[in-house]
Amino acid sequence: MGQDRLSQSKLDYNLLFILFLMAIVSAIAIHSAEATLPEKLQHVNFAYKQLQWYAIGAVVIALTMIIDYDRFFQIAWYLYGFGMLLLLGLELNVPGTVTNKGATSWYKLPGGNFQPSELMKIFMIIVLSRIIVNHREKYPEPTMKDDFRLLGKIALTVLPPLILLAKQPDLGMSMVFVAITGSLVLVSGIRWRIIFGIVFSVLMILAILVFIFFQFPNFFHKYILEDYQLNRFYGWLAPYEYSNEQGFQLIRSLLAIGSGELYGKGFGNLQVYLPEAHTDFIFGVISEQFGFIGASIVISLFFLLVYRMVHIALESNDLYGSYLCAGVIGMITFQVFQNIGMTIGLLPITGLPLPFISYGGSSLATYMLAIGLVLNVHSRTKKFMFSSDE
Repeated sequence: MGQDRLSQSKLDYNLLFILFLMAIVSAIAIHSAEATLPEKLQHVNFAYKQLQWYAIGAVVIALTMIIDYDRFFQIAWYLYGFGMLLLLGLELNVPGTVTNKGATSWYKLPGGNFQPSELMKIFMIIVLSRIIVNHREKYPEPTMKDDFRLLGKIALTVLPPLILLAKQPDLGMSMVFVAITGSLVLVSGIRWRIIFGIVFSVLMILAILVFIFFQFPNFFHKYILEDYQLNRFYGWLAPYEYSNEQGFQLIRSLLAIGSGELYGKGFGNLQVYLPEAHTDFIFGVISEQFGFIGASIVISLFFLLVYRMVHIALESNDLYGSYLCAGVIGMITFQVFQNIGMTIGLLPITGLPLPFISYGGSSLATYMLAIGLVLNVHSRTKKFMFSSDE
């Protein structure tokens, strides 16, 4: 006679241990980078503040796990609307907004600046996951027309925040939203021929933009990309030709990473000045001190983190839970690839921090919230073990 046994694991200790190791790496890297910061920032203990944010993040994870993730499904559109109001407030320049380096992306709060687009990333994952689940329940055997209908729903949801982000302007964050959307589209069940068609269309648009740039530069500068965005591409493609301006950060980053060689120069031995060393270019700080081996260890930690999240997504027996994990995986993976890629010259500099390692309050809290969602899915995944009695 068969007997069903239901077991429910509460926490993924492997995932939590990886986060613990990342907290240690982050504190060490930021502490060493403090010596290279401008004099006006020398009095700030960023490493201690980062550990404080990790403690706050631990509370965020605990609070997230208390709530069944099905509740997020129910209030998805309310969260989306709240996030849109925050972004709209930046566009309308309501009291309390902060502009830095030409971008109005923050609100001034008593504890520091808050970037609402960070929170909106999580809300976007929640609402897109709900859209896909509802669509798949309504169309269990979707036709080509149904797939295009789902793409339309996704596009209508993603475009409003993307437009507001473009007006801030915040190219890096816009790319993260596209990455989240792309990762969820890939696992949504939409036919691959449609996805390949979208990729081909994007490549064609890029080719047209390149043609316009060379043939009609005035039109391109006026209507397509602003000068500050183009400068990033100039500094990426030809950093040594713009070594005093657009290419300065990339050149310093390459010098720091290359000078670390295999074993690094040792803890605290930073000889190459890096702008934004404790935030955007923290990977360069790690590479210079600990070399290729230290950089490889950090990359390995991210690989293990993503591997655990993929495992949880595949293990989940609930579609909504799997989609939540897929969105978080897409968000974190893209930001890691983009940040490390920009520090070694593979990608243009966008100002995206390295998740869990770079200093940042609202960004770290967002990553911890995302991990809280994944742990929530894992803790409520039901495992059925079947045994037979002779």
